[in-house]
Order: sequence, then structure tokens, then C-alpha cells
Amino acid sequence: MPTFISPYVLPILMLFASNVFMTFAWYGHLKFKSSALPLVIMVSWGIAFFEYWLAVPANRWGSAIYSAAQLKTIQEVITLIVFAGFSILYLKEPLGWNHALGFAFIALGAFFIFHKWS
Repeated sequence: MPTFISPYVLPILMLFASNVFMTFAWYGHLKFKSSALPLVIMVSWGIAFFEYWLAVPANRWGSAIYSAAQLKTIQEVITLIVFAGFSILYLKEPLGWNHALGFAFIALGAFFIFHKWS
């Protein structure tokens, strides 16, 4: 693992960056609905290729610090944050109170994953 940044922070930053790629791979094509489906699939795969170059080392290096359950929880929280921004800024789709409440419940779940109970 590179030592220029905290081993606690580096996996999180890499997972954040990988999520930006994956969100565009999964949902970016929604602005191009007239494009042929095989083309969008190939472009999405191309974007996902770069996502894997970030996510795989992030999880490998992150496993030295975090448990697999913690890494997955971090990933899901980041996914929601990135998707919320993507939905508002790129797709121009607003998020409502129900989305905020759902995200809050997921954050509560993250608390239970990370809290030391002993």
C-alpha cells in the first residue's frame, strides 16, 4: 500500500473514485436513450474497467485495516453519496424526503457495523 496517505483514508478515497466511474457506467447512459443498447453496454464496460482498477486495490489494501463487512458498508455509504450527487447534478432528478430518510436508516446500519460493542 502506498505510504503517502493514511491507510485508513486511502481505501475510502479510492472507493469514492471507483464509485464515480461505476455510477457513470451504470446510469450515465440514461441521458443517451437514443443510443443503441450494444453500444451503451460496451461503453459501460469500458468505464467499469477503470472502476475495477480502483476498487480492487482499495479493497485489498483496505482489508489490512477494515473487516470485509466494514469495507462493504463503506462502499454502500459512498455509493449512496455519489449516486445522490449524480442524480441531482447529472440527471437533474431531485431527491425527496423519503430518499433522505432511507439514507439515514442506512447510516444507522453503518453505525451498528462500525460500533465497538465490547
